[in-house]
Amino acid sequence: MARAKAKKSTKAAKKVAVKRATTKPRLLAGDNPQIAKGDGDAPVQAYIKAIPGWKQDLARRLDTLITRALPDVRKAVKWNSPFYGVKGKGWFLSYHCFAKYVKVGFFKGASLSPPPPSESKIKDVRYLDIREHDTLDEAQFTKWVKQASKIPGWLA
Repeated sequence: MARAKAKKSTKAAKKVAVKRATTKPRLLAGDNPQIAKGDGDAPVQAYIKAIPGWKQDLARRLDTLITRALPDVRKAVKWNSPFYGVKGKGWFLSYHCFAKYVKVGFFKGASLSPPPPSESKIKDVRYLDIREHDTLDEAQFTKWVKQASKIPGWLA
């Protein structure tokens, strides 16, 4: 009896795993994908893949620029947003989809030179808001990524 019960629960677990793998993530407000928390590149790529429209292309470009600037960058999805960090130093950047723009947050952005343009209620945090027809200054963004990666970041 116990063996049959164990076999049944294993089947049920496999069914749930297959369903999760094949189910399209739910979109929250602003087309922000609801992705399970996870460490590594795979959850970040799942997040990017789930973003609709122009924001997906932008997120893919941001991920490429960050990875190119820091090949050993640490990645994770937390609170339905991709996070980027350096092992032992913490998280330095995250981005989030909103209805009309993507908000890139530099956790110690006030220390960057020049600082990203938008201030936060949190003293050290600075934002870069990117809208559909904005031109991303890739050289400046890459400089910010490299600078931010050298500053002790947010530990979570």
